Amino acid sequence: MKHPAPHMPTLAYFKWAFIVTAAGLVLGAWLGWQMTGTLSGMATVFFICTVLAVLEISLSFDNAIVNANKLKDMTPKWQHRFLTWGIIIAVFGMRIVFPLAIVVIAANIGPIEAIRLAAMHPEEYARIMNDAHLPIAAFGGTFLMMVGLTFFFNQEKDVHWIAWIERKMARFATIKGIEIAFVLILILSFSSFLEGDERHTFVYSAIYGLVTFLAVEVIGGLLDASQQAMSAAAKGGLGAFIYLEVLDASFSFDGVIGAFALTQNLFVIAIGLGIGAMYVRSMTIMLVEKGTLAEYRYLEHGAFYAILILAVIMYVQTMYHIPEVITGLGGAALIGISLWSSIRHNRREQASEEQFEHNGAQRNSGAA
Repeated sequence: MKHPAPHMPTLAYFKWAFIVTAAGLVLGAWLGWQMTGTLSGMATVFFICTVLAVLEISLSFDNAIVNANKLKDMTPKWQHRFLTWGIIIAVFGMRIVFPLAIVVIAANIGPIEAIRLAAMHPEEYARIMNDAHLPIAAFGGTFLMMVGLTFFFNQEKDVHWIAWIERKMARFATIKGIEIAFVLILILSFSSFLEGDERHTFVYSAIYGLVTFLAVEVIGGLLDASQQAMSAAAKGGLGAFIYLEVLDASFSFDGVIGAFALTQNLFVIAIGLGIGAMYVRSMTIMLVEKGTLAEYRYLEHGAFYAILILAVIMYVQTMYHIPEVITGLGGAALIGISLWSSIRHNRREQASEEQFEHNGAQRNSGAA
């Protein structure tokens, strides 16, 4: 997949997403016909694929912004690798291999048996996936919580959107490990509402999520440091790539599990979420090449607030069902508000500059 040339029209960035959408929806319609042999069944599967794609986009828009924030510091070679290899990992790894792996581990069966179960007994397959929701939500929620808190607990951060919160967090960032302590307190607090095996499963899974985040940070730092030692141009290499892939996986947990509320067919889920993943990648490329994050200064803040909200929702989902539409709309609303705030800031800055230039011109004319 080639990068679009800079300053191309916005729609040009979504060329491959449109192609995959057309191919995916045709494949979904064909699958519906093969499954039911009726036009209504074909239309139903077509509609489900469309809804799943929209669900994935709404849940992952903040993922695109975070990806863009990391990608802008990576070398062109590693940017290209993430946007090519990464899409293969995202679509086939997280949308097909990941759900199969959960069933393989949970049901203690082989991969071939898991595929047969998905094809022949989708109800049982969906039941196993739903039973695995608690540890997945605890793991993914903890990882995403650390991602969001690390952004705000940063003493070098000098641009603040919700200033009265963010200034305090930046000030407290001088306390070593404060975000880890915050997450551990949150884990213990939520676990107190669970009982028996569920409590132990939640705590262990959440701790694994925390350890995974720290391990990725350490490994990423070591890999990038070793590459920088060899060449200054190697900044943002393999370490950043691994970080983004794990982050991508954490964002995918919610969408994959939530997809089973719409259909129990693994292949329909893979088509719908795969289409959505292509739009996320296209948005990521656009944000990097058009410099959108630099142009809208609070957009990144909105994305990281959306990540924190998603992490809390994943925790709450271990006790109560929260419709995916609420999760998606909540994140989209935060990002929309941050975009609106950025536009207002830009207009104020422009008005201030125009007023300054106007006053300067008046002083010069008066002096003359």
